[in-house]
Amino acid sequence: MTGPYSATFKNGKKIINYKGNKVWPKIGDVAARKFSPDIAEERLEAIVKEKRFFHLHKIDDAIFKSAVDFFRLLGAEWCNLPLTTLMISSPGEVYAGKKLNYTTDTLPVELSWFGNKRKIFLSESSQFYLELRLLIDKVDKVFSIYNSFRKEPADFCHLSEFQHLEFEGKVGFNENISVFLGLLRHITGYLIRHNRKDLGFFLTPGEISSLTKTFDKKNIAVLTLREALQLLFDATGDKAYREFSLRHFGAWEEIKITELLGKHVLLTEYPVLQIPFYHNGKKVAPDGLRLAENADLILYGYRETVGSGTRITDKKVLARKAKEFNLPLADYGYYLKMRSFKNYKKTSGFGLGWQRYVQWLLKMPYIWEAAHIPRGHHLPRP
Repeated sequence: MTGPYSATFKNGKKIINYKGNKVWPKIGDVAARKFSPDIAEERLEAIVKEKRFFHLHKIDDAIFKSAVDFFRLLGAEWCNLPLTTLMISSPGEVYAGKKLNYTTDTLPVELSWFGNKRKIFLSESSQFYLELRLLIDKVDKVFSIYNSFRKEPADFCHLSEFQHLEFEGKVGFNENISVFLGLLRHITGYLIRHNRKDLGFFLTPGEISSLTKTFDKKNIAVLTLREALQLLFDATGDKAYREFSLRHFGAWEEIKITELLGKHVLLTEYPVLQIPFYHNGKKVAPDGLRLAENADLILYGYRETVGSGTRITDKKVLARKAKEFNLPLADYGYYLKMRSFKNYKKTSGFGLGWQRYVQWLLKMPYIWEAAHIPRGHHLPRP
């Protein structure tokens, strides 16, 4: 199963092409189409008239049921959590030692909250509150399935509001990876067994069959970001990839690296200051850069769909890291205080983007087709 996209060049410009499926034809430069108000305006009538939305509904239902079943078998327990917060989980990154401006560079969605002078945020992730739940004695693994919000304009592979399958557990880095790969195998296998007709509305029989073993170990390449950048440089000659940074590692690069390797890619060891602050530092590279204990899963012919990592346990280290990211410590005091409790144990976790998985699975051109009522940067309609 190769996913919906290919990364190519056209007149010296990087282009992402869409390969097509049984519903949509091939599209050159798929990223050129923008998410417009018309898409949302026309959705109500489309849901009623177009059969694909029935099959998408059945697939969504199956994903929920199979995910809950997987976590139940794992011994992970569901959590009822808030969607409002003062703590954002993805505060961006720090380049060249420059501190972030907390109010402009973090991209949270802000809300006025009753008569309070300060604004609050819609949650970007449930991770902080999943970690908090693990302070309860004899609660070792937890999960949530909630909406997450990012103040980013919707495009071919981003929604401003999306569904997140998240897990946090008193597990190590490698066990955490095994959990999310197991989740993907379980969901995909369930869909093949119980929803073949729904998959068949979008995919050929051969494409469905190829899903059977797509998440087997042999179909997943594991490499570091540094190794990925070297592969991209070797393939393109672009000197930008000589810089060890995420600055030049975007959608095109994610797709290209999977094509170069011919499989999904589990990418590790990002620069610790270029990903969210709570990631544990794994080691120091020869050039002095600190590396994170993290792993992102990039699906073949698509984008990063699972983000994962191990959390910092030392309260003082976490406080220093928060300062590097220019975060207001008063708002994160609860998160730091968690490390002071006797019950606190080191945890790892992940977040799986629901619509991204569906877009890859069904080889859809645009992520807004993976949602019945997509939410972007325009007014919500319907």
